[in-house]
Amino acid sequence: MSTDTLFSKQYFRNPVATLQAVRELGRVHQAVLPNKLPVWVVTSHDDARIALTDERVRKSSEQLSAIMLRKLEEAGGQAELSAFFAGNMLVMDPPDHTRLRKLLARDFTAKRMAALRPRIEQIAADLLDALPATEPVDLIAAFAFQLPMIVICDLLGVPEEFREPMREWSQAMMGEVAPAEGLVASRRMTECFTELIQRKRAEPGDDLLSALTRASDDADQLTEAEVLSTAILLVVAGHETTVNLIGSGAEFLLRDTETRDRLVAEPDLVPKAVEELLRLTSPLAIGTTRYTAAPITFGGVEVPAGEILLVSLAGANHDPERFERPGELDLDRGAGHLAFGHGIHHCIGAPLARMEGEIALRELLSRFPRYAGVVPTDELRRRRSYMVNGFRELPVILSS
Repeated sequence: MSTDTLFSKQYFRNPVATLQAVRELGRVHQAVLPNKLPVWVVTSHDDARIALTDERVRKSSEQLSAIMLRKLEEAGGQAELSAFFAGNMLVMDPPDHTRLRKLLARDFTAKRMAALRPRIEQIAADLLDALPATEPVDLIAAFAFQLPMIVICDLLGVPEEFREPMREWSQAMMGEVAPAEGLVASRRMTECFTELIQRKRAEPGDDLLSALTRASDDADQLTEAEVLSTAILLVVAGHETTVNLIGSGAEFLLRDTETRDRLVAEPDLVPKAVEELLRLTSPLAIGTTRYTAAPITFGGVEVPAGEILLVSLAGANHDPERFERPGELDLDRGAGHLAFGHGIHHCIGAPLARMEGEIALRELLSRFPRYAGVVPTDELRRRRSYMVNGFRELPVILSS
């Protein structure tokens, strides 16, 4: 193992194992992304928390984009950025981040998300009831993807005909394809949401996208660019983590039959299992992009100012200095994982993702407690993204 392994073929075969192994070599490393962008990667739990909160590490899209474009040009990469790096909440520092998050927080309270539970339970039940029970079915395509995509599109008011294309665009933007194809997908999603926003302005409905077009707080209205970039952020971030949580969680329980049997017998333990599965599977292997506004040191290594900094959430979630027996699922472990980040950029949709994961696994185990895998884990195809961690397919037989 060497730091050259980061973002190599070995990484894409098993991101969590690779990030764990690289962490043992040191707490911060230089690496190069598939699009040729040079980056620094923080790998330990303590340093990840620092990188996620220290004022020397920032996210402002203007400075971040300038650094990324300059480094891409120097490296001979394609000097164009995805819409994911436009002016949304993920690439803002205070006070802009504070203003936009405050506006969105009204729609993502734990209470409001809890009110969605009956609808999400019905979606999960309908999806599972429609699946063939005794022949192979891809649990990712037929269930893990469908549930969170239906939920976030319902919330936003995205028509059904756009949902499958949005899945393809989202995966491309997350690195599933060549960088040039990802940029094409970014343009197409931007065009789609530009059209949808125009529709909502003409005929607003009782949905989040309509609310974004008229959102204001003390007369501080969203700009057109912020509405567009926030809509893209919500549909991508609103389903990607949950797809991988459900899929990887279902795959983990194929192997950990002892825990699966316990959850079938005691379904009230599923929320605890979801917390551990978030840590163990780390659906977002690498946190969203940041840059160093000033030099900062991790483990005796100084990262200069003006560098791109990535936080290994998967490495942090498996750090033995923070978690005893980090590779085991422990229903009594308690909190502490960084699957949703930390600090002011902690995922605003975390309550929704947790609830979707809980409902999905509870309904799956209730209906099909003996679902069985069709192929061994080491033959399953993983996502080809440096950021997200999950399976592209999970063929199972539900009633074995």
